[in-house]
Amino acid sequence: MADDFKNILNQRPTDQKRLTPLLLFVLLIVTVVAIVVLITPWLECRKHLAAQPAPKQTVQNPQQQDLQAICALASNKALEEARQQGYALLAQTTDPALATSLETLLGQLNIELIMSPAAMPEKEEYVVKAGDSLERIARKFKTTVDLIKKSNALQRTVLHPGDRLLVFKGTFTLDISKSRNDLVVKADDRFFKRYRVGTGKFGRTPTGSFVIADKIEQPPWWRPDGRMIPFGDKENVLGTRWMSLQATSATNAVRGYGLHGTWEPETIGSQASAGCIRLLNSDVEELFLMLPTGTRVVISE
Repeated sequence: MADDFKNILNQRPTDQKRLTPLLLFVLLIVTVVAIVVLITPWLECRKHLAAQPAPKQTVQNPQQQDLQAICALASNKALEEARQQGYALLAQTTDPALATSLETLLGQLNIELIMSPAAMPEKEEYVVKAGDSLERIARKFKTTVDLIKKSNALQRTVLHPGDRLLVFKGTFTLDISKSRNDLVVKADDRFFKRYRVGTGKFGRTPTGSFVIADKIEQPPWWRPDGRMIPFGDKENVLGTRWMSLQATSATNAVRGYGLHGTWEPETIGSQASAGCIRLLNSDVEELFLMLPTGTRVVISE
């Protein structure tokens, strides 16, 4: 090919003039072929894309949008406003997944509100009087000393006349389901928070109406043979907190049953205990701080 072009270039001017149209024609053919080679893959790609169905655009329903707005309020620390809107949406929705998300969010909001100096409708401002103590105020409002200290960020137990405290005045109740292995806390008969629990093997957890009769931090455990196992011993199964149950009304009397923590978190959500209701240590500590003795507990199948 190089010799051919050299021969062409060596032609006389008159011969070159006759060859110019031929060269132009050859160059045109080469250009067209190059364009076809380059553009064919692009055309095939366009054809393939055109054959694909258009991507579906996700359209959120209005209630999902409402949930996002509530989450935005919570992120901006408008906790009480987020809480009230969350309760309103929970009352409206029939979507189980949305209801679960709302309960989770409401549980977080309620705990953050009750355990901080933030105002909420269930709290009352109390002005300390001469002779008052945390124990006396807790009995007056049927709450716990620990909750008063936590919700007012108190680093001391000594009170002075004129001190102002925000004190929770609501009434807690617990509904425990053996089939769902969960525990629902209500405040003044309104949902407060849901916890996962473990219940007794073979349905051993008693059902009926009870009250929390006693509360013990770092509890010892008594084995079935009567031997006491101290807190901290690896054989002690009670976790970090214990709240005993006492039957009320027509419920048959029980002994040795209660709510407690566990060192076996993998058993939560199943029937795994000897009959008691077990929770994660972090969850039972949270409940222990909030719930006074006398709190009503209903256990159902």
